[in-house]
Amino acid sequence: MRIITINLNGIRSAAGKGFYEWLAQQDADIVCLQELKSQAADMTAQMLMPQGYHGYFHYAEKKGYSGVGIYCREQPQRVMTGLGIAEFDAEGRYLCADFANLSVVSLYLPSGSSGEERQAVKFKFMAAFMPHLRSMMASPPVSGGGATRLLPQAAGFAITSDLARVVGSPSRVASSSISNVSQPHLHELCASGREVVICGDWNIAHKEIDLKNWRGNKKNSGFLPEERAWLTELFDEVGFADVFRLVHPELEAYTWWSNRGQAWVKDVGWRIDYQIATPGIAARAEAASIYKEQRFSDHAPLIIDYRD
Repeated sequence: MRIITINLNGIRSAAGKGFYEWLAQQDADIVCLQELKSQAADMTAQMLMPQGYHGYFHYAEKKGYSGVGIYCREQPQRVMTGLGIAEFDAEGRYLCADFANLSVVSLYLPSGSSGEERQAVKFKFMAAFMPHLRSMMASPPVSGGGATRLLPQAAGFAITSDLARVVGSPSRVASSSISNVSQPHLHELCASGREVVICGDWNIAHKEIDLKNWRGNKKNSGFLPEERAWLTELFDEVGFADVFRLVHPELEAYTWWSNRGQAWVKDVGWRIDYQIATPGIAARAEAASIYKEQRFSDHAPLIIDYRD
């Protein structure tokens, strides 16, 4: 099974740069898209449903902004749009497709690079999202049969203090404003025992190996200590796996390059696009690559092949 994730930085722009011709040659089973920058009325037939694929989308309300999508060869049993948190769902950041024993998410985590206000939104999203990530890994495998079985959760949640503890300033995440949000599809997801792959632009480089100029970015959004600690918590405490790093533990490789200067030419990039998965399917990853022969966006496609 091949899964591809790519931030298109505008689906219409990527289409004009040959994205769909390239996609037709990839033999991908599932393709996760981020930053559509498009509404339904702007989408062509090819964008909505490339040959051989079903297409599903979560558009942002604001024109020319955000939005995520999923293409898949097999029609999902269910598709869920949004997290149930109005301010984030209005930005089109979460789309989940459920198959028989697998759920695949296309995620576009907010960027904080434009200033303090958006960084606060990013922290707020992270604080809201972590309880759901934890719910997917809420219980150990059931004895017998070897299948992972997760216990059902309550119908609502209260934002934990995890990120506030890391950040050191609860006011920056404003958790109280998004507490007690109903998340039935996520609770059903964790009750189902299915594997999960969360694909997308997480807008965080986890470790020094994950960006070229790490020394100069210690105080910049995307490499802040509290952002990196949040990912460390996700991997080391919650139990999700960074699939690319499982396959390539020490490879310096990037998925995004600034349009400033000669970042692309000099390969001064960041690895901020991930496939983050539950342990069962993560262990089945047998190949991972970042495609750089053509440029469809300021991001590159991340391609991972999993054993069936």
